[in-house]
Amino acid sequence: MDGGDSGAGGSAAATAAKWRSDASRAFQYYLDRSTPHATGRWLGTLAAAAIYALRVYLVQGFYIVTYGLGIYLLNLLIGFLSPMVDPELDPSAAADGPALPMRGSDEFKPFIRRLPEFKFWYAITKAFVVAFVMTFFSVFDVPVFWPILLCYWIVLFVLTMKRQIVHMVKYKYVPFNIGKQKYGGKKSGASASSSSSKD
Repeated sequence: MDGGDSGAGGSAAATAAKWRSDASRAFQYYLDRSTPHATGRWLGTLAAAAIYALRVYLVQGFYIVTYGLGIYLLNLLIGFLSPMVDPELDPSAAADGPALPMRGSDEFKPFIRRLPEFKFWYAITKAFVVAFVMTFFSVFDVPVFWPILLCYWIVLFVLTMKRQIVHMVKYKYVPFNIGKQKYGGKKSGASASSSSSKD
């Protein structure tokens, strides 16, 4: 009789492990499929943030969870804006950092983020989902005077961003593609030749 119970328990554990493996594989499949769709991903994250903000507003609580979420998001933003190799910590990287090639043998080294865009998006989305789930447990609803937390977070944000901007100016890097020239490739060249032939 004990053998039957252990056999049933073993098959249940194997079934649970197989289900977990299948669910993990399916989740990773859809996560990989979402990689090129940056706009859709960020719109989904914006929707998750709006749902979380609405939940906090309606229950009028969980301000400490929101403060922790804000600190975490600020930490992620710093990683997103920082280069993979910090020139302050590695002086040789300052000389070898992002620069235009001067000779034909030189290689162009573009800005590489410490935290890539996809991982940045995924961490933010996961943080909003976890924070939303936490709002259903009263143990996380610590009574606190929220304007103090908000003021402290704003001061922390301003000081951190000021330090990051000074770092960007000092080491001459821009972590965004705004204002950088983009090349259309063959597609735009073909459309330009077709428009000129029409003239």
